[in-house]
Amino acid sequence: LRCSCRRWGGLVQTGGSLRLSCAASVGAVSDYAIGWFRQAPGKEREFAAGIGWSGRLTYYADSVKDRFTISRDNAKNTVYLQMSTLKPEDTAVYYCAANSRMVPRSADGGDYWGKGTQVTVSS
Repeated sequence: LRCSCRRWGGLVQTGGSLRLSCAASVGAVSDYAIGWFRQAPGKEREFAAGIGWSGRLTYYADSVKDRFTISRDNAKNTVYLQMSTLKPEDTAVYYCAANSRMVPRSADGGDYWGKGTQVTVSS
């Protein structure tokens, strides 16, 4: 999996928006449920959002609900995480994770992991 960050290299001001994308480097992303996780300095990796194979089922952590939107475009082999109303506490390395059997929602729930992309929200 490849995680990439669109717009301003991952640096954004408080209240701003950013979209992350996750593309399958091998195979089809449609074969996997995808989760987005994040890890802030000194903290454990935590679940942020997840999406099922068709996109109908989505899950969000309370901390990002109503601010983040996960979606997928299987035709483009890509899953997105649209982040809005960003806060300094959203600063973290963001990872996407794929699982062929279930939506990954725990830190060990991914069969495959992207390399991660830094998101920094300045106050």
